[in-house]
Amino acid sequence: MAMFRTHLLFILAVAIGMASYHASSATAPAAASSAAAPTQDKSPLMSHDEVTRILESNRKIVSPNGVDERIKVRINGIDQWLSIRGKDRRNPILLFLHGGPASPAMPEAYTFQTPWEDYFTVVQWDQRGAGKTYAANSEQAMAPGMTVDGMTDDAAQVVQYLRQHYGKRKIFLLGHSWGTVLGVHLAQLHPDWFYAYISVGQVVNGRHNEEVGYSFALREALAHGNAQAVRELKAMAPYPGPKLTLDNIGVRSKWEMYYGGLAYGRQDYQFEDDAESLSPDYSHADLVAIGKGSLFSLNHLLQPLLAVDFDHTTRFDCPVIVFVGQHDYTTAHDLTEKWFGDIHAPSKRLVTFADSAHMIMQEQPGRFLMHLVTDALPLAQKAGDAAPAEVARDQ
Repeated sequence: MAMFRTHLLFILAVAIGMASYHASSATAPAAASSAAAPTQDKSPLMSHDEVTRILESNRKIVSPNGVDERIKVRINGIDQWLSIRGKDRRNPILLFLHGGPASPAMPEAYTFQTPWEDYFTVVQWDQRGAGKTYAANSEQAMAPGMTVDGMTDDAAQVVQYLRQHYGKRKIFLLGHSWGTVLGVHLAQLHPDWFYAYISVGQVVNGRHNEEVGYSFALREALAHGNAQAVRELKAMAPYPGPKLTLDNIGVRSKWEMYYGGLAYGRQDYQFEDDAESLSPDYSHADLVAIGKGSLFSLNHLLQPLLAVDFDHTTRFDCPVIVFVGQHDYTTAHDLTEKWFGDIHAPSKRLVTFADSAHMIMQEQPGRFLMHLVTDALPLAQKAGDAAPAEVARDQ
């Protein structure tokens, strides 16, 4: 069964037929790996269950003030899944709004999130139509809320649950890719709930983003003499045109990703699919639900995503921190940089990551954490919403 992984225009994965973790971890790659192994090595391969057990044990939270919960919360008529992890409940909460739509970050969060948990209580939420939440509900029950407004209200209810359950007046709101659509709307509606809105891979204007991503892919294809890419891209000109089709978006996304516009220096997304396959937070059924949820969500959210236009949504009543990958063409970095220049907020900061594209938290995880700690955390510390820091002494 194919797993359709996505960010911003998640039909990227539909169009290029990205393999599921089941397909990629079986048959040819496994056989090739086995064939290449030295004949004298008779040690058995570690089972999938053993790998996930080790990963879960390694990241187990044992601190007395820690929190480690995977829970269902009833929100707007359906069960919605949350992962809540942190070393000290006295730290501020950071809610991560994942991309896609329907591309949950929970299954691969173990690859980048664990160090965050020293400084924040981190919440991963599988949105309506995504991952565990998709698996927990019928499509009929989820469908009425599958709109930007409906999912923004879901997010608001998640925030309210976190504020009340953990006794927090404010939290941090981090949106990635599609999650920035919900993030901007929520920050506009309830700025008093947030220490800051943290934007990562911001969606600014859906159609303009398509134009920039297409131009990048064609420019790179011409520079590299890639006849197939040039032929496929030029066949769609002028792009995006009056009617943007699913097939055309898929072609643009395929070649943009091939030239590093999704993950800098990488031609595909296999590294993240592979990481998901070993997730200590996701079962086999949960992983299968990602692809099904993506297809379901596509029917409801593709056109609203393409219609996003935040060009003039630039006044915020909470601080804004924008993280940009210098090579991001999945959500074009130059559109985000221009948008940031127009923002009016109590405070704002732009951080450009030189060796990243769209997946900054995986591409430069150390620098990402450093900027969370130096640029965001002080906003909560000033309000007294942080655990005591370690004490260092010189001798």
